[in-house]
Amino acid sequence: GFTDHVAFGNEQWNPWDAEEKNELAASQQRYEANLKMIKYARSHLEQTSLRVQIWGKAAIGLYLWQHIFGGHLEPADVTAQWREGSQKAGKTYFSFLTGPSVVPGYFSVEAEHVVLVLNGREPAKVAYATQWLHYAQTLMETRKIQHVAVVLLGNEQCNNAWIEPYLKRSGGFVSLLFVTYDCAFVNEEDIFQWPLGVATYRNFPVVEPSWSMIHDPRSYLCNFLGTVYKNSSRETLIETLKQDGLDKLCWIAAREQWQPQETNESFKNYHDALLQSDLTLCPVGINTECYRIYEACSYGSLPVIEDVMTPGDCGNSSMYHSAPLQLLKTMGAPFIFIKNWKELPAILEKEKKKSLQEKIQRRKKLLEWYRNFKAWMRQKFINTLENSFLPNDKG
Repeated sequence: GFTDHVAFGNEQWNPWDAEEKNELAASQQRYEANLKMIKYARSHLEQTSLRVQIWGKAAIGLYLWQHIFGGHLEPADVTAQWREGSQKAGKTYFSFLTGPSVVPGYFSVEAEHVVLVLNGREPAKVAYATQWLHYAQTLMETRKIQHVAVVLLGNEQCNNAWIEPYLKRSGGFVSLLFVTYDCAFVNEEDIFQWPLGVATYRNFPVVEPSWSMIHDPRSYLCNFLGTVYKNSSRETLIETLKQDGLDKLCWIAAREQWQPQETNESFKNYHDALLQSDLTLCPVGINTECYRIYEACSYGSLPVIEDVMTPGDCGNSSMYHSAPLQLLKTMGAPFIFIKNWKELPAILEKEKKKSLQEKIQRRKKLLEWYRNFKAWMRQKFINTLENSFLPNDKG
């Protein structure tokens, strides 16, 4: 302290000068800290300026709530008749309801803004979804609620025309639509593409990356556990692997019949395969986008994706210069995209030569990307709702 100051020599030294400056700086800091507190308190008042109730009437709602929002549900039991959760995000207080007991007219509508999560994959599901839309419409007409947005598990061929009459743009009451797959009427204004996510209907969990998931060597180069349809590219995939004996280096379990429900054993095998393989092979099904892509990301196993358009009405729009999987590509997904499974042997040859260190770096990059992807989707969802539902301050 003191001697250092004296050593300045020629200058007139004022021992109080520094203290005054410090006092000034300290009061300035206090002032700024108080300002911050006031701003924080204000923003907290603002933060609850929107209350949104999400009605999860399709399994994709669990991907939204638990995986993208990182929200919890009470009770934790997945078979419970009624499950709920809440959280604050941005200026919005979100509550989430799901379970078979959530039936139109038999639960309290506690927000003026509602997000309906619906399944529109096939006619029977559409009929059920329509009942919920009619219920929401009645609430709108009786001024019980102000705004409705829909998150829709769309049809795999993108035949979603049934929802159009309900949209505001077509004279209906639904302000915003978030829809899965490369649906042609996505416009990034009031209709947005939404990720398919993991198979929550098979209770695929939220997976927290562990040290060993990132750093341990994995026993298999690749995996494919799934149904092999006759005359599909999946047959080519299996043949290609067998030709070069590459099936010995991969965990391959092909079945001929699709099974909607897992047994405990098939569930465990599938998770082990993702955890134990460096690559997860993702052949197209009815649509190019499949749960497997997101499930592989959860375990740091790099998806190898058959990047071809499937038959139907997906991707036929000016928005979609990079369909299929427009959303994932736009977000810079670090996957391997191939046009034909005959390219696989060369990829696996490269894979054999990779060091563990290179694989660790790649896993880190994949897990980090997936975490950012979910955070970005959450932010986009919140911003879109707030911009649409909150009154416009610009007068």
